[in-house]
Amino acid sequence: MNDHLLNDDDVTLYGLFVEAYARIKPLVHHDLGIPDAWFEVLLRLGRTPGNQLRMTDLAEAVSFSSGGFTRLADRIEKEGLIRRAPDPGDRRAALAVLTEQGEHALHHALTAHVHQLRTHLTAALPADDREHLARILRTLRDACA
Repeated sequence: MNDHLLNDDDVTLYGLFVEAYARIKPLVHHDLGIPDAWFEVLLRLGRTPGNQLRMTDLAEAVSFSSGGFTRLADRIEKEGLIRRAPDPGDRRAALAVLTEQGEHALHHALTAHVHQLRTHLTAALPADDREHLARILRTLRDACA
């Protein structure tokens, strides 16, 4: 095995990123009251003007295949947290719309999530490090889009 590759700085940097995410994620998703994937869907809808998105755009935003997302949306809709509506701009498309019950579930989840984020993520970083981290993560996200 090539020691140079095993100890490559880029491999180490990526490993640290993965390890940090793996340790932080269960802590900040503790006590949401809904499954993680549901939280991501409700959060995307809650942060979108009109609390609605085309199903295909929402699937892409939460990194699901269209078939996998359809099954996920079916379960969330069955619980009354979202509803489907026709897209007035495209009769072939459907919108996912956050319901009032979904807003309540999102509020409960966000209250717990923000508390856990502040306890396990931001409390460990000074303000300037948080700003640098946000800039770095946006740069990585946008470079890989």
